[in-house]
Amino acid sequence: MKKSILILVLTLLIGFSGKVFSQELFCTVQIQTPGIQGIDPSIFESLKTSVTEFMNNRKWTGYNFKINERIESTLVFTFNEVDGDDFKGVLNIVLQRPVYNSSYNTTTLNIVDKNIHFKYTPTQRMDFTDNTYTNNLTSILAFYAYTMIGIDFDTYGKMGGTPFFQKANDVVNSAQNSGEKGWTGFDGEKTRYKLIAGILNNSYQDLRTFYYNYHRLGLDVMYQDVMKGRAEITKSLKLLKTVYDKQPSLYFLQVIVETKRDEMINIFKEGDPAEKNTLVSMMKQIDPANSSKYNKVLK
Repeated sequence: MKKSILILVLTLLIGFSGKVFSQELFCTVQIQTPGIQGIDPSIFESLKTSVTEFMNNRKWTGYNFKINERIESTLVFTFNEVDGDDFKGVLNIVLQRPVYNSSYNTTTLNIVDKNIHFKYTPTQRMDFTDNTYTNNLTSILAFYAYTMIGIDFDTYGKMGGTPFFQKANDVVNSAQNSGEKGWTGFDGEKTRYKLIAGILNNSYQDLRTFYYNYHRLGLDVMYQDVMKGRAEITKSLKLLKTVYDKQPSLYFLQVIVETKRDEMINIFKEGDPAEKNTLVSMMKQIDPANSSKYNKVLK
């Protein structure tokens, strides 16, 4: 299985036929500028190239990846204000991973960061060093690079992403005194600080177990045994409920629900009545604003 040896055993990917790459990420970058006028378009092209190269050409872990092992993601920047070298906007991060023995890619992270602010010029070096804050752009990118790798590893091996989440937390700690939003506990509930705090908090580890059970024991099994895989996904819902009962407003929980909602609904449309009732009953408690969507499973 793709990345199974890497993730489950956590050994270097060596000895494979074909070329091996150090880089872990295959990241597509998009830039949207609705309402932005009077700015040379080449600046945005330069930014797109700089971000793409920073994410894809840098070695983020101690592992080697074959080209078909690289972790696929999309970063969509939407800028609402650009003043010279000063950029403000939002960033949508979408992370995917393949489902075993199928052509289907499942989304494992879909998150919007509304605290995007940085300075950039086309001649700017994209410098980043672990445990050191250089600038906000590369710190934001490094935070999400480590977070995405951590999420991906968690879907293949239980708690497999811990080293990378700790790296993401180091980025947060290094940026604490930058004065930029998103790095401290005082910047709101939906921030990078709150996200990594929820991921690493032992009280909420059931969410990370959910990632493993849902993907490795559920989706990856469905290609061979649909009923068995869906049964595991049904059981994994209890892990979400356990965390919801502890902290219903937890940002990491909200991110997971937002990421997996539509997929779960599609999976359970073909489930048996007991499975459908489990999904609807549990998710209407966890995600009440979208109760009508879950009710469609019963029709």
